Amino acid sequence: MKRIAIGLLTLGVTALFSFSSAALAQGDKQVPYQEGLHYFLIEGAPAVTDGKMKLEEAFSYLCTHCNTFDPYVESWVKRKPDFVEFRRIPVVFGRGSWELYARGYVTAEMMGVPDEAHVALMARLWKEKKIIRNMDELATFYSQFGLDKEKFLSTSRSFAVDGKLRKDQTLVQSYEIRGTPALVLNGKYRISGNAAVASYDVMFDVVDYLIEMEASASQTSSAAAD
Repeated sequence: MKRIAIGLLTLGVTALFSFSSAALAQGDKQVPYQEGLHYFLIEGAPAVTDGKMKLEEAFSYLCTHCNTFDPYVESWVKRKPDFVEFRRIPVVFGRGSWELYARGYVTAEMMGVPDEAHVALMARLWKEKKIIRNMDELATFYSQFGLDKEKFLSTSRSFAVDGKLRKDQTLVQSYEIRGTPALVLNGKYRISGNAAVASYDVMFDVVDYLIEMEASASQTSSAAAD
């Protein structure tokens, strides 16, 4: 089981990651996860009334822990409930190098790049050790996935991409995300590594628990309304 290490602006909890997922269970019966310990309630979260849910991952291509986390994300996405939407938020944290990749991600996403481009870029950076240092190199990279290089470059400088980047960074701030990787369910619950959430497997156990809790609450509310 992979232990968690948090990226930029960690809160000094890495040394505490000796808490195993076995401590969260008694026999085959899962102990309920607790707010303020395993997950955190985000103030001002919008109410979800249509039964749909959204899981967001705050990440950066230049975060080594996000690279380690990525296979866990891909595995969860394959088994997630159909009513849960997944999306990534590329964070910047005021770093120019992170902003380059975030802008490239948003541009590629808006142009409809296939999902495999994400995995390929992680592999290029962390397995092949080939750093991309400017937008022209990013455009060349994404062109192998069918995106026109010149259109990519012009789109990356557009108001639409600027606006999407600003919106995403505002979300990161409102979610009170201080390190990566981090997960947010429905803009309501933040899940990240700490002494009680000591592995990436446990992070997704908490996500599954919260999805089930929210779905159950939604069904109860609907039944009461009827």
